[in-house]
Amino acid sequence: MKNTWLLGFGFFSISLGWSLYNGFVPFFLDNYLTSTALIGFLMTIDNYIALFLQPYIGRHSDGTQTRFGRRMPYLLIGIPFAALFFALIPLHTNLLTLLIFMLCMNLSMAVFRSPTIALMPDITPESQRTKANGIINFMGGCGAILAFSVGSFLFSFSESLPFFVVSAVFLLALWIVFTNIKEHRDGISLTNTEVPKINYKEELNAPTLYLLAAIFFWFIAIQGMEALFTLYGVNELGLSQSASAFSLTFFSLSFVLSAIPTGLLGAKFGKKKVIVIGVIGLILSFLLLNWVDSVIYLRAILFIGGVFWACVNINAYPFIVSSGSKHSYGTRTGLYYLVSSLAAIISPPTIGLFIDLFGFSVLFLAAAGSLFFALICISRVNDKETQNLATNNL
Repeated sequence: MKNTWLLGFGFFSISLGWSLYNGFVPFFLDNYLTSTALIGFLMTIDNYIALFLQPYIGRHSDGTQTRFGRRMPYLLIGIPFAALFFALIPLHTNLLTLLIFMLCMNLSMAVFRSPTIALMPDITPESQRTKANGIINFMGGCGAILAFSVGSFLFSFSESLPFFVVSAVFLLALWIVFTNIKEHRDGISLTNTEVPKINYKEELNAPTLYLLAAIFFWFIAIQGMEALFTLYGVNELGLSQSASAFSLTFFSLSFVLSAIPTGLLGAKFGKKKVIVIGVIGLILSFLLLNWVDSVIYLRAILFIGGVFWACVNINAYPFIVSSGSKHSYGTRTGLYYLVSSLAAIISPPTIGLFIDLFGFSVLFLAAAGSLFFALICISRVNDKETQNLATNNL
């Protein structure tokens, strides 16, 4: 597990960077734009890039052969450029330079995100991947918490300072990962002489397609809920903006605290079982939230819901890579981000349309409905069939 904690620094830097980016870049855009909708669209550039570029990068990394390994070259190229353009964002001089720096930063992040994540199954035995995913998500959650706490403190002194600090963390994380993880030494998936041969027809088997559909539907529910919850708290429950936003932190906090334990549960009892429990628990939590009007109960249920979300999210990625061959981890990582990014693009406007038609009270009902479809899809994934397919492709 030592390598997992070391790799976690890569996830820490990614989460730290995205959280700071999402938290403070809208302030820069607001200086030039009056349309909140346009600002919101520009802040989703990463999802559109992820939709097309990350599956390609992930698939391409599966076939990369260098003395540094399959994934490391993408980190060595992408992270320095991401650090550079991240530092340049607060130094923009007008809207055009801001948009150029944002676009270049997003493209740079897309170069190394899938390969970084694919490194986890590359260096981790299948039986330990849920635990490993829990560890790296825990570190990612810590990065997000630091971005909003320490980042806000630094931003109050200088708008550039937190961006400079994160750029330095990017480079530090690259140094830690590069000097401590050697793919040819630590990789368990491929030998140095193997050339990956990927049969995409076999890779996109029925269990994989059902699992991708389940991932899409539960991200529709979570992305829509998180994007619109603050408005729900203000308009439906009468909370202040700060109280509504603070309530959502209970969901995120419990997810971080539950990341490692739910990974251990997935390793012990099976990924699918823990995911199914998590989806059912989220459905019940969201249905209860629809009738809650007390802030205390609201936050308590959100905290419980975060635990169930950890059951789902921590075990999902190891499950998707375990349903295919050892040659396709990068490809499957790209597919995972394709469907999650597609959900991030579709969910807020779709659930927002339901709210326009039926009012804010429909938010958690719509999220629960999407989770119900996710439950149907994950129920169609046969654990034994998945294991057999993965074994046959070794």
